Amino acid sequence: MALLPQILHSPRPHLAATASPSPSPSPSHAFRRTPRLHARAPASGARHGPGRGHLAAAASGGPGPSSPEPYPDDGLVELPLFPLPLVLFPDATHALHIFELRYRIMMHTVLQTDLRFGIVFAGSGGGAADVGCVGEVVKHERLADDRFFLICKGQQRFRVARVVRTKPYLVGAVQWLEDRPPAEDPAPGEDAEALAADVEALMRDVIRIANRLNGKPEKEVGDLRRGLFPTPFSFYVGNTFEGAPREQQALLELEDTAARLRRERDTLRNTLNYLTAASAVKDAFPSSPSSG
Repeated sequence: MALLPQILHSPRPHLAATASPSPSPSPSHAFRRTPRLHARAPASGARHGPGRGHLAAAASGGPGPSSPEPYPDDGLVELPLFPLPLVLFPDATHALHIFELRYRIMMHTVLQTDLRFGIVFAGSGGGAADVGCVGEVVKHERLADDRFFLICKGQQRFRVARVVRTKPYLVGAVQWLEDRPPAEDPAPGEDAEALAADVEALMRDVIRIANRLNGKPEKEVGDLRRGLFPTPFSFYVGNTFEGAPREQQALLELEDTAARLRRERDTLRNTLNYLTAASAVKDAFPSSPSSG
């Protein structure tokens, strides 16, 4: 469900060169879940993308993959990284088609270990974001030519502390991110629960008017929140902003649930204002058959 393409006009990203969107693959392979990632060695030699920190879009020299090893000094976790022109949120799913050699190699490693890798947003500027989300493979199909169809589900967020190596694929040492509780009591109506209720109400209005503009029958919008607490609901809302990956990345990087919901509320208000104006124009100037 995309809510924002009317306002934020960046197109839905096309996964060129490394992966492409695919239909849901059939689960032709059974696989087992293995233990979570272990702490691993730190890294050095990080390269910097423009305006970002430790990641660059193009891979350069480095040693090959190795087995997980503990690194007690900083508790970082070593994670294979997949730069893509999309943003993965916790609990969201994405279907991918893996065909580039280095990422086919990565998938072989991932499927033989704990089924997890990190997705980091890489835009057209050539750099990759420092904050990403772990994707866990929940279904996969290996094709005869060693390509993969897979579905991954977002898990925890992370920040890349340093790059470990870049060949045959990118690996980073990461630290996990969690939203922090508020330092002081919020103002009335600005706590996470109240903000979540506001955001859900705005989403209903946006969906209702968007359906009207698209010629769909107006009907009651169901329960969008589905019992979610404010934090997972804020990720759910961010995932609906799929037409604006840079805005999604900004939401992913926030470590404050209320701040994320406030930003989503503001964006939805802008979207609602735009759609309301568009609806008024459509009502004032209805299309008519050509008099030809």
